[in-house]
Amino acid sequence: MNRADVFEFFRRLAEANPSPETELEYGNVYQLLVAVTLSAQSTDVGVNKATRMLFASVKTPQDMLDLGEDGLKQHIKTIGLFNAKAKNVIAMAGILVAKHGGEVPADRDLLTELPGVGRKTANVVMNCAFGAETFAVDTHIFRVGNRTGLAKGKTPLSVEKGLEKKVPQPFRVGAHHWLILHGRYICKARTPECWLCPVVDLCAYKSKVVEKGAKSVAVPKKRANGTKESKR
Repeated sequence: MNRADVFEFFRRLAEANPSPETELEYGNVYQLLVAVTLSAQSTDVGVNKATRMLFASVKTPQDMLDLGEDGLKQHIKTIGLFNAKAKNVIAMAGILVAKHGGEVPADRDLLTELPGVGRKTANVVMNCAFGAETFAVDTHIFRVGNRTGLAKGKTPLSVEKGLEKKVPQPFRVGAHHWLILHGRYICKARTPECWLCPVVDLCAYKSKVVEKGAKSVAVPKKRANGTKESKR
């Protein structure tokens, strides 16, 4: 996907959703950090159901320590891997209180030092809480990056690096959200709903289904001069 196509790709996604946001529910930066940590290998819907009651009383790392690991488990037991996640969240709270004055650091390296916080989680927090131009590559973004040709890579980190190089202003802060939502609701894993896709003509995916229920076909791609060329 060339530079002009990349710009047009994000321009259309931005036009359809000018103010993209995470679908995780939270009231402050600490709650965001907890929610993103809990969302690993879980759905945002499932995490939100578990955290609504939790976040009504837990608003700070000290609140989490006061609740304790067993108390936390009772709130998040419907979430996958809840035992390990509870252990990490409690340990995280302890470090935030002891080393960071109970505040979430606005630094990716410091975030990744926290238990249960990997690069993806840190990127989400940096982007959503602090407005950083980070690209949190989950399964959706990894798929969209490779399938569309926007940023191909064999690992999440390589896709992230590709996005860092290719995503232009003014789309860099919102790109992470647009790509996740696009992968979640349109460019789905098993059957991408190309007939709903606003960027279908820019996409490099060869087996496009342009009509619901139809067989996959190659969609002509627009040339820079406005004419079309077959992808066959």
